[in-house]
Amino acid sequence: MLQRLLKEYEYYLRITKGLSANSISSYVTDLTEYVEFVGRNYNINDPQMITKQHIRNFIARLKRKKSTVSSISRKMSAIRSFHKYLLLEKLVTTNIALGIRLPKKEKKLPVVLSVEEVDALMVAAGGSEALDIRNRAMLELLYGSGLRISELLELRMGDLHINMGFLNVSGKGNKERIVPIGAEASFALKKYLEQSRPHLKKVPGDILFVNSRGHAMSRVGFYKVLQNLTRKAGITKDVSPHTLRHSFASHLLANGVDLRVVQELLGHEDISTTQIYTHISKQQLQQVYEDYHPRAQQKGDDEDV
Repeated sequence: MLQRLLKEYEYYLRITKGLSANSISSYVTDLTEYVEFVGRNYNINDPQMITKQHIRNFIARLKRKKSTVSSISRKMSAIRSFHKYLLLEKLVTTNIALGIRLPKKEKKLPVVLSVEEVDALMVAAGGSEALDIRNRAMLELLYGSGLRISELLELRMGDLHINMGFLNVSGKGNKERIVPIGAEASFALKKYLEQSRPHLKKVPGDILFVNSRGHAMSRVGFYKVLQNLTRKAGITKDVSPHTLRHSFASHLLANGVDLRVVQELLGHEDISTTQIYTHISKQQLQQVYEDYHPRAQQKGDDEDV
């Protein structure tokens, strides 16, 4: 019965939900493993006989097989969706997949550049050509003001208040915030507006940063620019536009700026999102200690006294 219901669910995903072939295949693969587990181990073929404990045992088996947390979460998402469908079709009275706790995902610390690496990146972006000047201005704003790449690319001329030292930024959910502009970014912006943008912007429009054809700069276009400059600077880390935002926050905290201030500057709704940067700062402090303190790494040569 469960195998038949799985086929019907596949049809439901394709016709009613309109999912892609790849998504459907992923759901069906995960659910086939689940259905076979309860059938083989508990001789269950009727969905009403499945309990929360059966699902917990399935998760435990995945852990024993060394499945990753993301893989377990994906399979559990498919199981919840399947049981929701069974409830919708009145084949069960409750969705027993709800409320089952999953292993917590490990939070990966974001890649952060050192101050020296940021300096090297800015030097790599130096040059007198119009595109060089534009690239330097974009990098200075990303790092100097901690902008998201979407916020940078959507800046309009009217958002700039260089002489007053701030920008108007439209962030996630169209929430506006005021962001300060540092001295280096102000200098680079003025140079871009005076020497670069007039040569690049051939068509009407108030978008701030444009490509070589005078149109709005794209994410892909800037990513390619950043990759080239990263290689030129000799940086071996996996650098993305967001890396400069991460570096902005980490360097502020490392220099004693209050977490709430950093939250405001980044435009984070929840301070828990900002707190990951405190872990980075602690990690950096630990690394400095281990690298430079003479007694940070005892070799154990004089333990036998």
